[in-house]
Order: sequence, then C-alpha cells, then structure tokens
Amino acid sequence: MARTGYRVTRVLRDIRNNLVEFVRTFGAFQLFFLRLLRHSPAILGTRFGLVIKQVYNTGALSLVIIMVCGLFVGGVLALQAYSNMAVFNAEDWTGVAAHQVLVKELGPVMTAILFAARAGTALTSEIGLMKATDQLSAMEMMAVNPVRRELVPRFLGGVIAMPFLAAIFSAVGLFGAHVVGVELFQVDVGSFWQQIQLIAESEDVNEGIIKSVVFGFAASVIAVWEGYNAMPTAEGVGRATTRTVVITAISILVFDFMITAALI
Repeated sequence: MARTGYRVTRVLRDIRNNLVEFVRTFGAFQLFFLRLLRHSPAILGTRFGLVIKQVYNTGALSLVIIMVCGLFVGGVLALQAYSNMAVFNAEDWTGVAAHQVLVKELGPVMTAILFAARAGTALTSEIGLMKATDQLSAMEMMAVNPVRRELVPRFLGGVIAMPFLAAIFSAVGLFGAHVVGVELFQVDVGSFWQQIQLIAESEDVNEGIIKSVVFGFAASVIAVWEGYNAMPTAEGVGRATTRTVVITAISILVFDFMITAALI
C-alpha cells in the first residue's frame, strides 16, 4: 500500500512538474514572439536588405518543391473529383472541386508544412549552429543585439514568403487539375474554367490568404525559437530541427481548424 501511494505521488509530481514546465515554456515563447514583433518595424525600415535576402532563402529556394508538390496534388484532386463527379454526370465540376480544396485548404496547409520541412529546418539549423559556435554570444559581446540582427530578418522573411508560396502552390495545383481533367479525361476546357468563375468567390481567396499569413507567422516563429533555444551541440541542433517540423505541423492543423470554424 505504501509503495502504491509512493508511485501515485511520484506520478502526480511528474504531471505537476511537466505542467509547470509547459506553462513556463509557453510564456517564454510568447515573450520571444513579442520581441520579434517589437523589433520588426525597425528592421523593415533600416535593414530591409537583410529581409529580402531571407525572403530569397526561405521563399525562392523553396519554389521547386512547392511547384512540384502543387502540380501533383492538383492532379490527384482532379482524379478524385472526376471519379466522384462522373457518378452524377457532373464532370464539368471537376475544376470547381479542385479549386475549392486548393485555395481554401490544401494550398495554405500543404505550403506551410512543406515550408517547415524545407525552410523551417534550415532556419533552425542555421541559428542553432550560430549558437553552438558562439556567434550569437560574440555579437552580444560587441553590443550587437543578435535577436534584432539575425533572428528578426529570418522571421520576417518567412512571414513575407509564405503567402506568395501558397498562391503559387494553388495556381500550379489548378494547372495540374487542368492537365488531368481536360487533357486526360477530356473535360471541356471552357466548362472547366467557367464553372470555377461562376462558383469561386472573393471570400474563398480571402480565407486562403488569411490562413497563409497566420501559418507564415506560426512556422517562422517556431523555427526561429527552436534554433535560438537549441542545445549548443550537434545532437541538440538535430533535436531542435526535428521539433520544428513536428510542432509546426501540429500548430498548422490546429490553426487551420480554428480559422475554418471562425470563418464558416
């Protein structure tokens, strides 16, 4: 009985300690996010070149994977949509189904996850390596704020790049749906695009833009946070990189649900 009571006490203590650690980490994360936002206007005004460089690193260098994945995702959507629409003799609606799913859901969500896998991991490993090699500490010794000089431009670069990447993903995805629907299944090209024009509304595009912006903030701040707080070892940087992908993917899906529920 005494041993059982000890085990229960230990479990409760571990739960309490984990809860306290979670609250502490979440609070520190919020303060870190506010620091990034506080320095962002100054960086945009005086160090815009650094931001553009990071837009290139996180956005332009991610175009290949975004376009390739968008093309095949659009093709798969067209395959599924056509097979279901054919049951109701509504093959002309293949483009509408692909458009709605791409613009409102898969475009922003897939782009954010791919961004985390490619650009987010790069940001985390870069910052983690800078910490492991004492570059950030050296900046502090020279009275240079490493958060403002190195972290904020990377954060802003990801935030700016994400909406453009999501738009490109959706556009290429629609092209992939067009290739499959029109070229493979011989759906009338006029009906394919006319149905999209009739059904598509500005609210659909706005929802996609809102999601891509929110996802951009989430993916960028998580990547920068994990790199900045990584253990200064090779193993620590590797773990931080893994956490970046996992936490970002979960956060994206949670935010996607919340935004969708709010906009319905």
